[in-house]
Amino acid sequence: MKTETIRARVEPNIKHQAEAVLKTLGISPTEAITLFYHQIKLQNGLPFSVKIPNKETQQAMGDCINGVGMTEYSSWENLEKKLDALN
Repeated sequence: MKTETIRARVEPNIKHQAEAVLKTLGISPTEAITLFYHQIKLQNGLPFSVKIPNKETQQAMGDCINGVGMTEYSSWENLEKKLDALN
């Protein structure tokens, strides 16, 4: 069977994390990409939903990234106490 080469640039951290997951699954990056391509062919598109978040979701994501309206707890126990108090 003939094969072709695919070259892609990705952030090193993403590459290492993804390859660690693939190793746990027992498949190589090449096998994962081949699987992904097969799924694209079978689905006639991406094998998962890709959506642009609405304005409200974009705002919430931005707020979260920037720490707006977020509360930091010093321990898991303190968070649990706060959650228990809300119930």
